[in-house]
Amino acid sequence: MPAEFNPTITRRQALAAGGAAVAAALVAPGHGIAAAAGPSPDADVIIVGHGLSGLVAASELADRGRKVLIVDQESGQNVGAQAHWSLGGLFFIDSPEQRLAGIRDSHERAHRDWFATAGFDRSPHSVDGEDYWARRWAEKYLEFAAGEKRSWLAGMGVSWVPVVGWAERGNGVPGTPGNTVPRFHTTLGTGPGVVEPFVRRVREAQRRGRIRFAFRHRVDELITAQGAVVGVRGCVLEPSSLPRGKASSRKQIGDFELHAPLVIVASGGIGGNHDLVRRNWPARLGTAPEFMVTGVPQHVDGRMLGIAERSGARLVNRDRMWHYTEGLRNHSPIWPGHGIRVLGAPSSMWFDAAGRRFGEPGIPSHDTLGTLELIQRSGYDYSWFVLNKRIIEKEFVLSGSEQNPELTAKNLPLYLVHRATDDVPKPVQAFLDRGPDFVTAGSVEALTAKMNALVGTDLVDPGSLKKQIAHRDREAFNPKSTDPQIKSIRRSLAYVGDNLVRTVPMHRILDRDAGPLIAIKMNILTRKSLGGLQTDLSGRVLSADGRPVEGLMAVGEASGFGGGGVHGYRALEGTFLGGCLFTGRTAGRAAHRLL
Repeated sequence: MPAEFNPTITRRQALAAGGAAVAAALVAPGHGIAAAAGPSPDADVIIVGHGLSGLVAASELADRGRKVLIVDQESGQNVGAQAHWSLGGLFFIDSPEQRLAGIRDSHERAHRDWFATAGFDRSPHSVDGEDYWARRWAEKYLEFAAGEKRSWLAGMGVSWVPVVGWAERGNGVPGTPGNTVPRFHTTLGTGPGVVEPFVRRVREAQRRGRIRFAFRHRVDELITAQGAVVGVRGCVLEPSSLPRGKASSRKQIGDFELHAPLVIVASGGIGGNHDLVRRNWPARLGTAPEFMVTGVPQHVDGRMLGIAERSGARLVNRDRMWHYTEGLRNHSPIWPGHGIRVLGAPSSMWFDAAGRRFGEPGIPSHDTLGTLELIQRSGYDYSWFVLNKRIIEKEFVLSGSEQNPELTAKNLPLYLVHRATDDVPKPVQAFLDRGPDFVTAGSVEALTAKMNALVGTDLVDPGSLKKQIAHRDREAFNPKSTDPQIKSIRRSLAYVGDNLVRTVPMHRILDRDAGPLIAIKMNILTRKSLGGLQTDLSGRVLSADGRPVEGLMAVGEASGFGGGGVHGYRALEGTFLGGCLFTGRTAGRAAHRLL
């Protein structure tokens, strides 16, 4: 990563002391960056945030000869931010990987799925509506995903696992939420593999003098003049050498001012700030959970959204969020409350905290938001997976680059061998052995006792739990079964990709040869903001009256991945990294034209 700036004095302090030589040294390589006197700009563009969307925008600008200053409150160890920790899933339409698997996809089909899933309902056809620009960004993003997105990335050396995943599959009925065909393309190299080409481009631009970094610079205010944003102001935090993702010090050692004719907010969402999550929790989902695990580092704090709003930006769809329902407490946490998401295939049974089986859409891999609604209506903030060893061997994928070492190391043969064999993957076995949310037993009675002991209640009745599992097992081999989960398993097994590496053959959960039994306490895991700063199709931030805030742009999650909410209420998955890529590229190119 680029060398970190470790300032110990600001330009203002240096000039106050009469130290002109010191002030000059502050802008030399390897030192902190401070504002030039008067209106002279420090760069053509200041980008607040060194995550994926910020890196993409910076590389696009630098390639066009612009000078960019990237400011972030974290250290250089964290370049790439949230994207580094991701599984690296990308949403493509009618890709070579899909065609190889016999998947028939098209722009028209994806458009239908996206809009049925998004449910845009906040005046999407009125220019002052919260969903107006979000809907238009969705149209453009679908064109990108069906067009040059894959070839653009492949041209930078990115490649994908040949088996296409089927996330958010819904019930398969056209016109209802979900992907009616598989579209989740896992990047070889996971999240770091997506970030890598843009770090490479940024490093090269840094060597050419077109990009500079101001690490440990926390923006507290946008500087405005005559109604336009002309820079940023904030505090310099003490240097940090902590590993990536660790919560860093907020001790202040100075202040700074930086000026540029354009500022791009690329600071992410609110998932690391539970106070903000609860404050914006949607009324339609009742009261926010008392306990949640956190799927993003602590620095994903949402501060810049409020700062931009105070400077005249319009923040829309703030109650739309994407929180997962299959969150595990990490046995080896990196950040506070660190949670890992399980990407399960459809065979595990899903129960509420009292041991009552969820109906549709409470089936693994079907409908995240729909299942969240079921959990919230249950009156508890957690739920249970019940499965067996045979299921966990093949059907459990843990989200995150650190939980998928073979893929992150780009060792595709080893990954495919492990997915095709009957062994429990090592990261999953680590959770079985040490995860605080896992219990195993040889019988339903013993399993229930451990479930109740884990949460300190007697909510789950062993007789009721056994009866529900036995009913599912009888339906498993009924060719005329109308059980939604049995139908989903059969649909999954009919897809060659799931059949090969993701879904176990139909069997009875109580089959002793498939044991032992496993129960997993699933927690709500915070992850993404689906709302954000409203932007037009160039990435310019809009004010409450619909006019662009001069000098201000936004990308990535801070912009709701485009327009203040491109996903609407629900996401089709593989679209978060893609949204960072698309908004960063679009805004970077537009910013060059605006200068």
